[in-house]
Amino acid sequence: MAEKAKQFNQFFPKLVVSLFLLGLGIWVGRNVSLPFLPEGQPKYDVLNKLYSKDNVDFAPFWQTWDELNSKFLDKKTLEGDKLLQGALRGLVEAAGDPYTSYFDPESNQTFNSELAGTFEGVGIELGVKDNQLVVISPLEGSPAEKNGVLAGDRIVKIDGKDAAKLSIAEAVKLIRGKASTKVKLAVVRGEADAEHEFEITRETITIKTVKLVVDGEIGIVRINRFGDNTNKEWDSVVNEIATKGISKLVLDVRNNPGGRLDSAIYVASEFLKKADVVVMQEDADGKRQSFYSDRDGRLRGVELVVLINKGSASASEIVAGALKDQKKAKVVGEASFGKGTVQSVVDLKDGSGLHITVAKWLTPSGVWVHGKGLEPDVKVELTEEDIAAGSDPQLSKAKELLK
Repeated sequence: MAEKAKQFNQFFPKLVVSLFLLGLGIWVGRNVSLPFLPEGQPKYDVLNKLYSKDNVDFAPFWQTWDELNSKFLDKKTLEGDKLLQGALRGLVEAAGDPYTSYFDPESNQTFNSELAGTFEGVGIELGVKDNQLVVISPLEGSPAEKNGVLAGDRIVKIDGKDAAKLSIAEAVKLIRGKASTKVKLAVVRGEADAEHEFEITRETITIKTVKLVVDGEIGIVRINRFGDNTNKEWDSVVNEIATKGISKLVLDVRNNPGGRLDSAIYVASEFLKKADVVVMQEDADGKRQSFYSDRDGRLRGVELVVLINKGSASASEIVAGALKDQKKAKVVGEASFGKGTVQSVVDLKDGSGLHITVAKWLTPSGVWVHGKGLEPDVKVELTEEDIAAGSDPQLSKAKELLK
């Protein structure tokens, strides 16, 4: 033991010096010119050896960074943080997946505040379908909904900017903004080519994610999205259902753009037995992992109809798919949006955020809804004419099935 301690005492100073020199080399490579290198061997080659991976040559990046900062005409406009954010955004977009996104600190804060239930904006959730920016859904009671924006509207312009050239993160940043300010959206609807233009005043939006309305013997539970407060609000509604002895339920997840996976599993589990499969994930290697109900749900005995439409996406599709496959509910409405991927959210140290698609999700029977949506058991359309007349044939059909 004494001999090992002696060897360590001799080795440790060398290790410290080596680590110091490595750190110094990285700092020098980034910040100081290296005059001792031969002509044609700039510092980028040294940096490339330190940072290269999978035979990717990073030297052009560092060279571009230096050339821009040394030669650009108006150097006062160059901000290091913004240049870095632009590089990160481009890096992520090059992955070619619309749901793998980089959010700068401001956009990331907005995203997190929306999940928490309060944000400033017009109240729409964005997605991509057929390579077009689309409205997954307008939130209930939001400025967008009140101005007539509908689920499925394809956004073509935001304040005059061509939406085809924008990522989801860039579009979100343009649409969000301070309350009382305005944004102009031009959309194309259905099969028509004519543009509809909306000038919408942004508001502070507070989202209560779960709401119960009792209509005679039927309870109608509306879930707007799956956010940070959904589980708590859901528990409160379930207690009210139990207290009132309601045995017939409509679970309405129309225009619900999704949100937290754990909340979707929590809600679906209320209608299932412990260890029933709620959803499966499949990784890049095809390996599948099942997520189960962790309890015997309190609403297993109710008669249930789930309402979906083309604004039901992601977590809401998981709930509807689980209850359909487990034969706990009839699903009524229109085919859902079809977002069948799972994103891992990483908060970076500067406050920015990275959303990375890490897996597919599948219904308990192994169905992948991505790009095509979940098909209802009973198809009922809701037209613009129905909306204008205050009619809801989808809800009427759900009540009819329960009665």
